[in-house]
Amino acid sequence: MADPTTRIQLCGRVVAEIDGRRVESDLPGRKGRLLFVYLVANRDRNIGRDDLVEALWPTGAPAAVDSDLRALTSKVRRAVGRDALGLRSRFKLELAGDAWIDLEAAGFAVHRAEAAVAKAQWATAWSAAQVVLSTARRDFLAGEDAPWIHQWRRYLEQLEVRATECYVEASIGLGSAELGTAERCARNLIQKEPYREEGYRLLMEALLALGNGAEAMHVYDELRTLLREELGMSPSAPTQEMHKRMLHAGWAPDHQTST
Repeated sequence: MADPTTRIQLCGRVVAEIDGRRVESDLPGRKGRLLFVYLVANRDRNIGRDDLVEALWPTGAPAAVDSDLRALTSKVRRAVGRDALGLRSRFKLELAGDAWIDLEAAGFAVHRAEAAVAKAQWATAWSAAQVVLSTARRDFLAGEDAPWIHQWRRYLEQLEVRATECYVEASIGLGSAELGTAERCARNLIQKEPYREEGYRLLMEALLALGNGAEAMHVYDELRTLLREELGMSPSAPTQEMHKRMLHAGWAPDHQTST
């Protein structure tokens, strides 16, 4: 299949090619870029005037907001094409059916990665997780501040966590040279989500695959202590079950090493 002629990158530097034509440099300044990103991110629905005003002026609209909004939408309409943004009282960005947008591609890819992990299709999961991470790790509208922007940033943070988990599982499944990467990514995951047990279980799996069961036991003890002292709770049943498997494999507490 031919590459789509409409490709839009919203994370990191905004880059937009619509019907084979680059348009980001034609957007009218900072507000024009915000309006464009908002329309792309919400292209599945019609957007009313009040939604746009709140998105563009979250701390309070200017006195001449209606004329400002009309001028801004008119300039954005010229940049993206009248057919793409043809509504007047309500707005919706109409793009080609095969349009590629990084936010959407990342959402689809994380589902592919999770499905592939469930089927132990490690190469597929590994590559799909990479697609997500390449988008989720970029800043979304850096320097801008609005509730809808923070919502998208939280969404991307959640995608990054899910994709990292898939990436670690896939790396463990692939084994060999990927095991060191799996350990590093699992440790990074714990730093980002210190109370999310999945990261600890993945780190223990990676360490066991590397033959370092003593360190895996140490990780379990760190988690158990953290949960008891900070939350007054014990590790979940899956984590405790993993601990039992390590004990049965011969990694008794007196094998532990400190780091």
